[in-house]
Parts: sequence; C-alpha cells; structure tokens
Amino acid sequence: MAPNPTIIQAVEQLGYRVTVGDVATQSGLNVSLAQQGLLTLASEAGGHMQVAESGEIVYQFPKNLHTVLRNKFWRLRLQAWWQKVWRVLFYLIRISFGIVLLLSIAIIFLSIVIIISAANRDNDNRSDHSGGGMMYMPRFWIGPNWYWFFYPDYGTRYQRRRRETSELNFLEAIFSFLFGDGNPNADLEEQRWQTIGTIIRNNQGAVVAEQIAPYLDEVGTGYAQEYEDYMLPVLTRFNGQPVVSPQGQLVYHFPELQVSALQRRSRSVAPYLQESLWRFSAASSGQIALAAGLGLLNFVGAVFLGSLLADGAVAAELGGLVAFAQGIYWLLLGYGTAFLAVPLVRYFWIKWRNRQISDRNHQRQLRAGTLVNPDATLQQKMSYAQQFSANTVITQEDLIYTTETDLLEQESSDKIDAEWQRRLRRSDS
Repeated sequence: MAPNPTIIQAVEQLGYRVTVGDVATQSGLNVSLAQQGLLTLASEAGGHMQVAESGEIVYQFPKNLHTVLRNKFWRLRLQAWWQKVWRVLFYLIRISFGIVLLLSIAIIFLSIVIIISAANRDNDNRSDHSGGGMMYMPRFWIGPNWYWFFYPDYGTRYQRRRRETSELNFLEAIFSFLFGDGNPNADLEEQRWQTIGTIIRNNQGAVVAEQIAPYLDEVGTGYAQEYEDYMLPVLTRFNGQPVVSPQGQLVYHFPELQVSALQRRSRSVAPYLQESLWRFSAASSGQIALAAGLGLLNFVGAVFLGSLLADGAVAAELGGLVAFAQGIYWLLLGYGTAFLAVPLVRYFWIKWRNRQISDRNHQRQLRAGTLVNPDATLQQKMSYAQQFSANTVITQEDLIYTTETDLLEQESSDKIDAEWQRRLRRSDS
C-alpha cells in the first residue's frame, strides 16, 4: 500500500520527526487518517516510533524519505513521470484551440476567395487560370519570435520574459478566453482545515466556537447556531472533546493537537477564510479583444460561406479545398458558434458565482469581528477554555522506548549484568 502523498509532504515540511497532531495540523487531515497514514509510512519507509513516558508517540523518518519511497513504489515513479508528460500534453491542449481557430479562419476565407474568384472569372480571359491568381491573406500578429509559443516548456524557459510582460502568449490567451484559468479556490478545503488546525494549535489545543466560525461556510441559524452544531465536523476531524463550563457554555479541547515533536512558534493566520473571486481570463484586455474579434470573424465567415455552399453545386464543381470545406462545414459553424457562446455563458456564470463568494466572505468577516471586541460572555468562555490549554513537546530525554533502540530492553540488560556481578562477588567471598 503506497503512503498518502499529503502525509509525505507534511512529514518533509516538519523536519521528518512528527506527532499525529503535527501532521494533522500541517495537512488539515482527519486525525484518524493522519495516524493511520503515519503508521503506513513508517512501515514502508523504515521509520521508527518513539514512545515518551506520558505514552505519546513520535514518528521519526529518514532524511531521504522521498528517495526511499520513489525507489520502492512504481506508482510514485509513474506519478512523477505522468506529471512531466501531463505538463506537455496540457500545454498542447491549451494551444490547440488557438491553432484550430486560425485553421478554421484560413479554410473559411480561402474557400470564400476561391468561390468568389471562380464566380467572377471571365470565360474568355481567365480560362487558362482556373483557381485564380495570387491571393493575399491577412497576417495576424502574435508577437515577435512566434515560434516560442510552441515550446512545451515555454512557461519555464521564458519565465523572466513572462514576468516582465505579465501576459500569456497569443495561443494561451485563446484558451484562457474560452475556458478561463482554473478554479482559484481549488485548494480551499485543504486551506480551511490547515488554518483551523493552526488556530487550535496556536491556542494550545483549547478553543471556543467563535474562534473557528470565521473559517466555516455555514454556521446555521436558530438552535443549530445557538448549540454550535457547526463545530461537529471540527471535533470529528481533529478528535476534539466538548467541555461544558459551570455557566453552561461550551469550549472545545483537542488533546492530540497539544503534543508536538518540536517546539514550534505560533503561526500567523488570516482573521477569516477569504475565498478568491473568479477571473474571466488572465489574458490582457487587448488579447481578449483580439480573441473575441477573431471568434466573431470566424462565425461571420462561416455563415457567409454557408450561403455560398447552400446548393452544393459549387463544391462539386470546384472540388479541392471548397469540397473539403463543404464536408466539414457544420464542424466549422459549430466551432465558430461555441467559440463565442462558451465565453459568454461563462461570463454570466462567473458574475453569479462571485456574488455568492462575496456574500460568504462578508459573513465570515462579520463573525471575525466578534473576536475584535469580545463581549463579557465571550471573554468568560475564552478564559474557561484556557484552563485546558497545554503544549507538550516530546524531546529525546522524554523517550522510554523506540523501535530503533529499545531503551527498556537495554535497561533490563544492564540490571541483569549488575545482578550477575553481585552474585559473582558473593560466591568469591
């Protein structure tokens, strides 16, 4: 069974010596998953468990952890290989939409020129020049050194140039205009739970619900909010325990997050979880205008070409490119229509989505405001929660057993040797 990549990353970031609470806080994973994942990782990578006198367990891993796992698991090697291949494939997919657009425009307007030239051809003077003379095709500017756009590693080879211009190349801008640039909140859940874990760790494992609410989407209404039902997923994920104060108020205690393998400073966190708004496109306004203009040109050209090819006789008479355009006409028209329709639909969808995001951000901001000037009741709750605060750091001096060196076994061996020496001295006397 291959170890969880999220746990591997957390272990490496934490310095290869961790507790379950360290990994749960760093990764935002469920405590049970973190514990099971650490056991799997220790078993597969030659890690060791260290047990303190208090019964807490620390996991120690070799510094070359990633190399050991990569050599052992073909899946991890395949994953690393696929990531390299996918970067190239995805780049080719991105630029293919721009290439298809240019090819579509070229086919449409070349066909139109051929048809019009044939229709206007004088039977006496142009009989020897069927197909027309030299045709002028407009050139679309895509920037100097346009061949750079087709390099799969464009993003790494020309990073400095990209930082200076702050623009996508033309073909990438086409893809961005059509489909945008991905979900800006793709890692929101991971970020949410990492932040909540950090809040709990910063407060030494004891918090009140008001400290967690600014990082959740919904806190309910009425009784659900009053009884703090929204804390149940947090308690489940980090194995927390609710505690009732003498005044009947709830505070939350997380024992696993109070134990660490190293002394770590409190980490600063945002006052509330803020989702990023969706952008229509990372392309510049000029690139968006050019993409839209080419899309409109493609659509209008396809409609006009359709009127010329309506009876089918022209394509049969001229053959060649015109016949080919006739054969794929509905594909050309469909692509031209979708090229304009997809961004238009996406534009209105983004407007609707961003209104929802802004509302959620505003609600979280309001909840965070209660912590800026807490009332007497909230201050009382937070004061009671501090009674459960603790921060246990397990050092080498605290260990009584490790799978790398059995201290108890060594201690027993020393006692046996001492007893034999005592008996030998008694027999000699």
